[in-house]
Parts: sequence; structure tokens; C-alpha cells
Amino acid sequence: MGCLVLHKKTVSFIALFLLLLVISSNYVLYHSSFGLQSLPADLNGVVVGSILDLSLLAPLLFLAWQRKFSLKHFIVLMATGLIAARFIIPSEYLASFQTVMWLGVGIEGVLILFELSLLFMLVKNVPPILRRIKSSSLPLLFSFSRAVNEKFPNQTFLHILCSEMLMFYYAFGTWKKQPSNEGNTFTLYKRSSFITFQIMIIHAIVIETLGLHWLLHNTSMTLSIVLLILNIYSIVFFIGDIQALRLNPLRADDDHLYISFGLAKRMEIPFRDIAEIVEDAHILEQKIPSTTIEFIARDFETVHPDLLLTLKSPIEATLFMGIKKKYKQVAIRVDDPHAFKKIVKERLEKAQRDELI
Repeated sequence: MGCLVLHKKTVSFIALFLLLLVISSNYVLYHSSFGLQSLPADLNGVVVGSILDLSLLAPLLFLAWQRKFSLKHFIVLMATGLIAARFIIPSEYLASFQTVMWLGVGIEGVLILFELSLLFMLVKNVPPILRRIKSSSLPLLFSFSRAVNEKFPNQTFLHILCSEMLMFYYAFGTWKKQPSNEGNTFTLYKRSSFITFQIMIIHAIVIETLGLHWLLHNTSMTLSIVLLILNIYSIVFFIGDIQALRLNPLRADDDHLYISFGLAKRMEIPFRDIAEIVEDAHILEQKIPSTTIEFIARDFETVHPDLLLTLKSPIEATLFMGIKKKYKQVAIRVDDPHAFKKIVKERLEKAQRDELI
């Protein structure tokens, strides 16, 4: 099993490396003096190769990197690759391929219209979703996701959109809110410098944004604007992530454990589905396998979980951008490990007694 996991990681890494190589080599080919000097007199063959690279090879490599193969995603990525080709390949070289280029625009247009219809459905259902959230006693990260899942269980686009809505809400709409200090809640970050580290990253992004924008705005305005948008998005994400981490401590109710780590990941664990609580220091200090999700605030020091929950069967966790993935074990590090272990053991014993009745 370990060799299989390692093999999958290796394939994923190779796919990512090749994806970046395909995109960067095609960009250098048309936007560097070395690349332009290498172009032959008859450019049609080279342009066709670049179009195939960006519309077929790059999507396949992206799906191999993500290890998720579906026809729908491939079509979306193919159309995206054709649109990317319009920006990477100079327009004078694309004169003979306008029909193919417009095919990508057409596919993206149809998908955008479909997604706009989904967005209209979401807006239409906002009032009942808000009522569902207000009537729930769960933390917002969980109540909001649950309300959206009930209305739109299989709409990936809407789940991604709602994930982005949460990011903007926590970044801009939570500054007057205070975290819960109930007895069944536990913070995850105070034993580390994780938030300080996040703030340092924000400062670094701001400095990088100013420097790169100044360097690139005269040479490549498009690239400068794209990097500016990405950096602004990153800053908003880190601010929202800090706020989500502060305002959503781990919560142990009678039947469920609600645990999240900022906007990056969250998980709802019924106590009846916990098979074992591992506290052995030797096991906890070993390398965490890929089948384990960790809720650990990491900074510059090496830290280990306070306990490891082994589940009876894999449970789904929600990751960044609403991505779903199942895990067999959960590694947790909290700021009050003794009280946390006590309450988890009590809840687990209660769940086990209830199963026997």
C-alpha cells in the first residue's frame, strides 16, 4: 500500500512538472529572442503543435496531476487551453486558425451561460439557505456548507463559488466578531506562531506585488495585471484564512466533532465512527501518511499531533475550493491537549455505550 501511495505521488509530481514545462516552453517559444530565432520559416506546423500542446496535452497532464479524470473537466480544460493559446501565441501567427480559436471561446461561452444559470438558482435560494444557517447551532463553516449541499448536492461550480463567498466574508465581514470560548471548544493555533507566519507571508506578497508590478508594467502589461490580481486574491485568502481559524475553534458536541483549519480544510466526525484514539508518542512522531488529514498549526518548528483518530471507515473532508477527499485517520494538535483528550474519550465512550443499547 505504501509503495502504491508513493507511486501515485511520483506520477502526480511528474505530471505537474511536465505541465509547467509544456506551458513555459510554449510561452518562451513566442516571447523570447531565443525562441523567435528558433522558429522556422513555415510556422503552421509549430503553431499546430502549440495548439495541441495547450488544448490536449496540458489538460491531460493537469488531470493526471489532480488524479481526477472526467470528460466534463477535460472539455472545460480543452476550451481553456484554446483560449490560453490566443494569449500565448501572437495573433499574427493565428490567422489561419481562427475557427479553432473561436471553438474554444464558444465552448467557454456555453459553459459560462450554464454556470450563470446555476448562479441565478443560487441567488434565488439565498433566503432559505440563510434561514437554514440561522436555525443551525453549528459553526458557520459547517452550517453554510450543509445548507448549500442540501439545495445543490452535486454542483461543483456552486460549491467552489460558495467557498469563495466564505473567503470574502471572513476577510471583510468578521472583524467585530469574537471566537467562541465555550467549554467544548478548543483552539488550534496558540501554541505556534502560525498566524504570525501568515502575516509575514501577506507582507511578502505586498512587497512582491509592488516590485513585480513596477518591473513588468512597461514590458508586459497583461502579465503585470494577471500577477497583480493573483497577488490580491492571495492576500484576501490569507486574511480570510486567519479570521476563519480564529473564529472557528474545534468543537466537540455530544455526537460529533467539528474541526476546521481556517479555510483550507474542515471535517465533521461522528464519535460513533471513531475506531481508536492513538496517543502513543512513538506513533505520533512518525511521518504522517497521505491517508491521514492533519489539523496542526505548523510554523518554523517541527511539531507532532497530540492524538490520532483512527476511523472505522474513511470520512469525507472538505478542502480548499470545496474539493472533497476521504481520509482514514485524523491527526489533531490543540492548545489544551489534556482537556481535549478527556472530552473526546468521554464522548467516544458514550457513543460506544449507545451502540450497545
